[in-house]
Amino acid sequence: MMQCSAPETAAELLKSPHKSIYNVLDALEGSQEASCEPAARAGWNSKIEYFLAQVGFSVGLGNVWRFPYLCHQNGGGAFLLLYVLLMLLVGIPLFFLELAAGQAIRQGSIGVWKYISPRLAGIGYSSCVVCFFVALYYNVILAWSLYYLGNSFQYPLPWEQCPEQRNVTVKECEKSSPTSYFWYRKALDITDSIDETGSFNPYIVCCLLAAWTIVCLGMFKGIKSSVKVMYFSSIFPYVVLFCFLIRGLMLDGAFEGITYMFYPKLEIWADIQVWRQAATQVFFALGLGFGSIIAYSSYNPKNNNCHRDAFTVSFINFMTSVLATLVVFAVLGFRAKDKAMECVASNLKVLSMQSANVDQNLMPSFNYSDATSVGLEDYRNWFKQHGSSIPGNLTDCDLEKEMQKGVEGTGLAFIAFTEAMSLLPGSPFWSALFFLMLLNLGLSTMFGTMEGILAPLTDCFKTLANNKTKLTIFSCIIGFLIGLLFTQRCGNYFVMMFDDYSATLPLIIVVVFETFSVSWLYGADRFLDDIEAMLGWRPSVVYKYLWKYICLLAMLGLLGATTIRMFITPPTYMAWNQEEASEARLPYPAWALAVLSLLIIFAMMPVPLGLIHAVLQGRTRQTSRDTEAGQYSSVSTDDKCETPMTDMSELCQPNGTSALLSSTSD
Repeated sequence: MMQCSAPETAAELLKSPHKSIYNVLDALEGSQEASCEPAARAGWNSKIEYFLAQVGFSVGLGNVWRFPYLCHQNGGGAFLLLYVLLMLLVGIPLFFLELAAGQAIRQGSIGVWKYISPRLAGIGYSSCVVCFFVALYYNVILAWSLYYLGNSFQYPLPWEQCPEQRNVTVKECEKSSPTSYFWYRKALDITDSIDETGSFNPYIVCCLLAAWTIVCLGMFKGIKSSVKVMYFSSIFPYVVLFCFLIRGLMLDGAFEGITYMFYPKLEIWADIQVWRQAATQVFFALGLGFGSIIAYSSYNPKNNNCHRDAFTVSFINFMTSVLATLVVFAVLGFRAKDKAMECVASNLKVLSMQSANVDQNLMPSFNYSDATSVGLEDYRNWFKQHGSSIPGNLTDCDLEKEMQKGVEGTGLAFIAFTEAMSLLPGSPFWSALFFLMLLNLGLSTMFGTMEGILAPLTDCFKTLANNKTKLTIFSCIIGFLIGLLFTQRCGNYFVMMFDDYSATLPLIIVVVFETFSVSWLYGADRFLDDIEAMLGWRPSVVYKYLWKYICLLAMLGLLGATTIRMFITPPTYMAWNQEEASEARLPYPAWALAVLSLLIIFAMMPVPLGLIHAVLQGRTRQTSRDTEAGQYSSVSTDDKCETPMTDMSELCQPNGTSALLSSTSD
């Protein structure tokens, strides 16, 4: 009879309509037989460690090279207002949902959704698959950062000037720029298209091995070891950003850059694509759907104020994006001003040569023989009036056009920003500082991504939990071996493919299922009961309506817009043409379309497979119960155990109490 005591308590709790998942977990917590959660789950040593981990994961490379680009391209200050609106209505409520779910159930993403219903287990597996895809290419970006960091310890920097062969400047570099040439030819040695594979790049292979080694050492003992690294990797980027901001504001052109950045264009609110981009950025900036938020919060004590954490981490994330935007456009404003003034000097040289053949009434009033004394606005005002009448093909020197060149993704980090730093005094110091910052930003995100893989698997499978160190090492080795795909000469094209298609659509689908399962299947009111049991106070009823309607409809709208765009606009990628020394947008070949389709399918497949598996398993159990009921119909007992043959394994499966909970949610 004693063996049935824990299940009896859980059964009694479930019979009461006022009891929730949290009460069931409390009832089962004291018995090893009734709970499959590890007996001694790790925890954070302090709240600071937890904040460093969550902020380190959510604040990544996208804050530095994606957000500033979107803000500039989509209305500046108007985009910021739209971003804040979507973050408050969609981002923070969903972030709070994941934090609360992980903290209440104290499991990784697989365990959390199994607790709610075994039919939802596929959501957790899908998150793991996406995390694995992201980790593969994300660590390649860290390898590139390591390569540039290593090349920063020399003067002059190798990307400051074009190389020469037999006293002749290399044609590819002369047609483009020293930074573009170093990136495409020296670092990547890139092919002209994804069809041309090429050999492995030995330098990038070594850097990738070093990057995976760093990740493996950081994750060696789980959060206990990774958080020690995060004390540096999560804080150091802010020190660098503030250093760059102070230095950037002192540069000529910084004010123009920031002005272009924040100049509001309210008409963009009427463009549905801008809403899609803002929602996608909120979605990825907070790291929703990866399972890492759930994993990190599962190590919290049950009474931790996860509601306050949701607002705090989201606010820090947003302010980091704004800080990075100020830095990027202060420095890019300086670079653009330098380029524009070079343009002015070149045009004035042509004008001086043509002055004898030009009507003096058309000539400028400023001293065009001394380019250093001519202001950019003075030249542009004169050019708009008389430039077309002057022979020699003079050009307009537009500051904004210069700022728009290569300001997104790798183009920002490894070309535009790198070029700007090469113009600064003491350029090797600033270069080393910048790429060390990128490395640390990426490392914190990688730790969170790997935790999103390892924590759910070790929570779900006891064998893996007993060999977590071996699993960590094995995962890093597999990641490195598959990652060699990205170190080929065409590897950058595969990075773009994975970045564009392996995560976006699957993660949106994962979050749609998360929101629907909590707010409708499990019940928003019931979930708020669980949170009240944890925190000791009940969050506002507004969350109920946000989860059930606003968030769900917003995610479905984003899913629809993303899917339609993928079908309407054929997938393309940006290739580098060596002969022309310029970028060209090419369509993916048929085999590449098949690969990116498989990436999406593999990432989403666990959701329907998990549902089918749970349904079939449920029918098998029902058949088994019916058979047992026929064999032991004459047996009776006074206690709460149905029969002496009660299957205790149903109460303690790899998914913990999922069998109990599924009965309440059906």
